[in-house]
Amino acid sequence: MSVRVKICGITNVEDALAAVAAGADALGFMFYEPSPRKVSIEAAGNIIRELPPLVAKVGVFVNAAEEMVWRVAGECGLDTLQFHGEESPEFCGRFSAPKKVSGTTALTPALSPRRGGTDAGDLAVSLPAAPVPRMSTSIKVYKAFRIQNLESLQPLPSYQTDAWLLDSFASDNPGGTGKQFNWDLAIQAKKLGRPIILAGGLTPENVAEAIRKVRPYAVDVSSGVESMPGKKDRLKVVRFIMDAKAASPR
Repeated sequence: MSVRVKICGITNVEDALAAVAAGADALGFMFYEPSPRKVSIEAAGNIIRELPPLVAKVGVFVNAAEEMVWRVAGECGLDTLQFHGEESPEFCGRFSAPKKVSGTTALTPALSPRRGGTDAGDLAVSLPAAPVPRMSTSIKVYKAFRIQNLESLQPLPSYQTDAWLLDSFASDNPGGTGKQFNWDLAIQAKKLGRPIILAGGLTPENVAEAIRKVRPYAVDVSSGVESMPGKKDRLKVVRFIMDAKAASPR
C-alpha cells in the first residue's frame, strides 16, 4: 500500500489546494497559539470547506481542554485529531468513542486504517450554546511522541489511538523542530502494534530513504517543505510527495 503523506502547518487555502493537487492524503492545522503555524478556527474552517472530501483534515492540539477540542473539530469539520502535548491515554480515549452534539454537517471519512469496532454508546458532551456541526463516530485520533531514546517508546502501548506519530525531541518545543531522530527507534516502535506516522526532520532529500528504512504507515512534514514558517514552498511539496510515493512498498 502506498505510504500516506500529511502536509502539516497549513495556514492558507493556496497552500492547501497546491498540496492536494500534488497528491497529499492529509492536511494538518495547528491550533496551538505559540506555534508560528497557528491558524484560527475561522481560517481553518474556510480552508477546509474548499477541500475535496477524501483528504483528511487533521487538527493538531497541544494540551487543549476537551471542550475546546470538540468545539474546534465541529466548527472546522475536522475528521482527525492529533494530540501533541502531555495528554493522557484517558484523555485521548475520550475522543475515540461515539459522541453526539448539535448541528447538521457530518464529517468525512478519516485517513487511518480501521480498528476493531467498539460501541461505547452516545455520550453527552458539554459544548458552548452556539450550534456546531454534527460529529461523526468515525473521527480518528493520533498521539504524537517526541522520540529521544529507547525509553521514549515506553509510553506508546498505553495509548490505544488509531496511530502513533513519532517526532523529534526538543525540550522547549512540542513539535515542528525540523530535527531528525534515530529512525531505528521508529522501526522498534512498529513492533508495538499500531500504525506509525514518521515525522521530525523529513525533507524532499531524505523522505525516500526514511520510507525505505522504516516503512511507516504515513509520513508527516511541515518545516521541511516551507519557504518560511506557515508558508509552503510548492516545488518542495511536489518533490516531497512524489519521492514519498515512489519509495512506497509495492
